[in-house]
Amino acid sequence: MSDDPAADDPAADDAEANDAEVDVDDQRRPSSARRRRVEWLAVLGIAVVVAILVRVFVVEQYRVEGESMLSTLHDGDRVLVDKLSYRFHDPRRGDVVVLELSDVLADEDLIKRVIGLPGETVELEGCTVRIDGVALAEPYLDDELIEREGCGEAFAASVVPADSVFVLGDHRGASRDSRSFGAVNDDDIVGRARMIIWPPSDWSWL
Repeated sequence: MSDDPAADDPAADDAEANDAEVDVDDQRRPSSARRRRVEWLAVLGIAVVVAILVRVFVVEQYRVEGESMLSTLHDGDRVLVDKLSYRFHDPRRGDVVVLELSDVLADEDLIKRVIGLPGETVELEGCTVRIDGVALAEPYLDDELIEREGCGEAFAASVVPADSVFVLGDHRGASRDSRSFGAVNDDDIVGRARMIIWPPSDWSWL
């Protein structure tokens, strides 16, 4: 028999066990909190990486500057640009595309419409575009704008090189396009503008 009365006291044993349990829980809480912080940081880091990858390779928004695409696009419109689809197919006539022409404009991008495709002969006389001698129907042009401001300079018949497209602005009288800098190589196309996302009053598919 022990001389210590507490040695044979069941209540004392339970108290000591509870103290031990409390001590263990106290040790676990900081570890669990740190683990949760690490998990949140990892999730945040992954989200940032995914957002960057999406912007670089999939989709990005661009702000329209100037009036060269009136009345399809207005100065200040923001468009959503699909940067992925041209990895699977070539640009198509009528597509509205964003161009990055460092040798023409070092500090800004252009937005134009694809008119001529590789191997086609393109010419512009007055306000009529001819592709291989056949007049091109262009329902996106603004008749009132054309009547007021015309269609700018003519363009003599020229063949579009391979892996390139001939582009024009919808506002022909105020557009710097392939008439001045020639056909655009496919590598200089950032992507296809899919829709106007801002302002809400201009929202539409392109």
